[in-house]
Amino acid sequence: MCGRSRPFYSDHLVRMFSHIREKISLLFLPSPRLGVYIAIIIIFADQSTKWLIVEYVMQPPRTIYINKFMNLVLTWNHGISFGFFNNTNNANAIIITIIASLIVLYLFNWLSKAKTTRLKLSLGLIIGGAIGNIIDRILHGAVIDFLDLHFSVYHWPAFNVADSSITCGAVLLIIDSLFSRNNLSGKMD
Repeated sequence: MCGRSRPFYSDHLVRMFSHIREKISLLFLPSPRLGVYIAIIIIFADQSTKWLIVEYVMQPPRTIYINKFMNLVLTWNHGISFGFFNNTNNANAIIITIIASLIVLYLFNWLSKAKTTRLKLSLGLIIGGAIGNIIDRILHGAVIDFLDLHFSVYHWPAFNVADSSITCGAVLLIIDSLFSRNNLSGKMD
């Protein structure tokens, strides 16, 4: 081996993997890139599934049995989570849209300061879900919900991809705040 303790190709592999690791780590820099990418993916998935449900699956509107715990339904939520404030008042839709938009702006500001991958991921999930529901309120005056989980006659309020994303993001945010090595990893001032 000409005096080398390890083969030539191992040095080459080490350099190659260092380069790959460096490129991958760009996603996890203190920039908001990861969170923004996640938000864009969630917005696309949310709006695509809602469009498919409204335009194709629910023509005509009905309940579609998936399994003994899940149905597809078409509901219009004029309120907020779990149907609170669910009325068809146009002022209600405008006020909720403005409040949600302000919250999204606050979350984008927080995302710009996020240092941990988990925090960026959680904020991206929440932002993407919130924007998906804001788009519905602007286009339809209500949020399209279509997933119906139930056990026997007990039904969870219908929800959508955006709602699921917000929930997963909130759980990750709690986990990040509880288990982050540096609890100041992106807290707002």
